[in-house]
Amino acid sequence: MIYPAGGKFCGRWVVLGLVPLLTVIVRPDPGRAQVRPPPTPYAAVEPTGDDSLATIRIVAVGDIMMGTSYPSADYLNTDLAPGADLGGVVDAALLAVLRSGDVVFGNQEGVLFDGEGETKNCRNPDLCYAFRSPEHYGGFLRDMGFTLVSLANNHSGDFREAGRAATMAALERNGIAFAGLDQPGARTARLVLDDGTVVGMTAFSPNKGTLSINGLERASAIVRRLSAETDIVVVSFHGGAEGADHTHVPRQMEVFHGEKRGDVFAFAHAMVEAGADVVLGHGPHVPRAVEVYRGRFIAYSLGNFWTYGRFNLRGPNGLAPIVDLEVSREGRLVAARLHSARQQGLGVPALDPDRRALELVAELTRTDFPESGLDFLEDGTIQVPVVGEGSAR
Repeated sequence: MIYPAGGKFCGRWVVLGLVPLLTVIVRPDPGRAQVRPPPTPYAAVEPTGDDSLATIRIVAVGDIMMGTSYPSADYLNTDLAPGADLGGVVDAALLAVLRSGDVVFGNQEGVLFDGEGETKNCRNPDLCYAFRSPEHYGGFLRDMGFTLVSLANNHSGDFREAGRAATMAALERNGIAFAGLDQPGARTARLVLDDGTVVGMTAFSPNKGTLSINGLERASAIVRRLSAETDIVVVSFHGGAEGADHTHVPRQMEVFHGEKRGDVFAFAHAMVEAGADVVLGHGPHVPRAVEVYRGRFIAYSLGNFWTYGRFNLRGPNGLAPIVDLEVSREGRLVAARLHSARQQGLGVPALDPDRRALELVAELTRTDFPESGLDFLEDGTIQVPVVGEGSAR
């Protein structure tokens, strides 16, 4: 099962009249407080000139595969021809959410490759798919607002090294940073924002050619180095078992079709302990719970954002939570919100007025992480209880 989720306004924006870091509003229960709801994603907040109040807005979605020419061009979306207007394909409200971020993240599932090339070996064709999207789709990613993408997934090697090289070149041409391949120049990425804040990103999966989610020692070392060199560190992972039967976080190694897909709970916590400020999961093709650990935000799966033509979009598989975070320039969570989207037709995302992604993530969070104390409001605001500096939460 797969769920869709659904930017970018360049430069720093700040919040008027609020103290930095975790700003709270007192609730009737004196022992609890909530994260300040973020400003509307459809309008910028005017800067005050006080750098102590500066925050960075991070918008993130899950898997992206907007159509594939393999095994047949029939799996391409004819609305996405070169030069197409995204406004005629995706609703304006969803584009506004994406374009509102200073940093906008997604997982590029499959390659951007116009060549033929040799596909990966598939031992079981019933369980093995190869995705090849046109290279001009890189321009659509740019126009939606994406600035960071992960290439650490089981489809980044679908067309071997030729496909990887073409994908990286297409992203570079469109000014999109990428990370997650285990080769020079592609293990980590750096993004410099207009105010000089440096955002670092790295990504992991259990798949050949990528940084391994199952090697915690090496992964922690990579994140520690990145944390020492940048202001904010985003870690992505493609892990966990797939489908509607795997919406929960089991807190143990997940094995799916004989492959070790990672202990995503242990991995996410280890990455925060190594210096990650935001941890963004995807891979199960369904949404999973979220957590705040040591003041840092973890999404265990953002499901499928835009997965066209070859994906099961029934039930939770079609839901696409969009995470909308505000973090301090030191990476600590200031505010969090979840926008609900779902895929329509053969797989095009749109905001969902029924808020089904929000309801599912809220339910899963209460079930899988009852100790977190997170609450979810109808507008998507995620309330975070105030805890002491020494707390692990």
